[in-house]
Amino acid sequence: MTAALELREVRKKFGRTEIIRGVNLDVAKGERHALIGPNGAGKSTTFNLISGRFSPSSGTVKLNGVDIGGLPPYKINRMGLSRSFQVTNIFHRLSVFENLRCSVLWALGYRYSFWHRLGQLRDARERADEVLELIGLQGRRDTHAGLLTYAEQRALEIGITIAGGAEVILLDEPTAGMSRSESDHAVELIHRVTIGKTLVMVEHDMSVVFGLADRISVLVYGEVIATDTPEAIRNNRSVKEAYLGTTLDEPAGAH
Repeated sequence: MTAALELREVRKKFGRTEIIRGVNLDVAKGERHALIGPNGAGKSTTFNLISGRFSPSSGTVKLNGVDIGGLPPYKINRMGLSRSFQVTNIFHRLSVFENLRCSVLWALGYRYSFWHRLGQLRDARERADEVLELIGLQGRRDTHAGLLTYAEQRALEIGITIAGGAEVILLDEPTAGMSRSESDHAVELIHRVTIGKTLVMVEHDMSVVFGLADRISVLVYGEVIATDTPEAIRNNRSVKEAYLGTTLDEPAGAH
């Protein structure tokens, strides 16, 4: 079966500095895959290479068997991949509903048209309301996104990420800055909204990683040093050494 995502000998240089040093990664369709590693390991750079923000210096990045290396983000998105960011990326002056409606328009076939009245697009309204219910923000439907709590804004961004119907979802530190109860709620949300989809996430909180991931890849100094099940990664000596001797059982160990 063709992998949802496949990276082969991917390298990225900024000037003379090589940040990503020959990454090989396979993510199966329908898998929840976590990418972990110490600060500065190259996790966000890898995400940027997959989603098109950066072009690889060499190597190949494939989405469902199609080489996407060097394509602009909007083309990769239209091929079925969507991502969130470390810093919440929403329209603060639009309502929660309006944010979600914006994110479904292209997937529903509304291109650059100036003759459609948004309020009359029943399919866009219904899809936005479906996602609104899925992320549990029905009670905040008409609230300006900028007035949401931090955890609610993160939930909205996840909603925006999935609203267009992408089959491959990239989440970059989705629980960063959350309390334990907020983080637990976010894990439930991510699990719910990614059923039947492929998920790749960068996450520092090991309780979140072990609660969601089917497999984990460990990135250290721009190289994947291990890919395995959560239990095998937990007991991998080289992985523990990469985290400076701290235990992977404690969330603080990954910071």
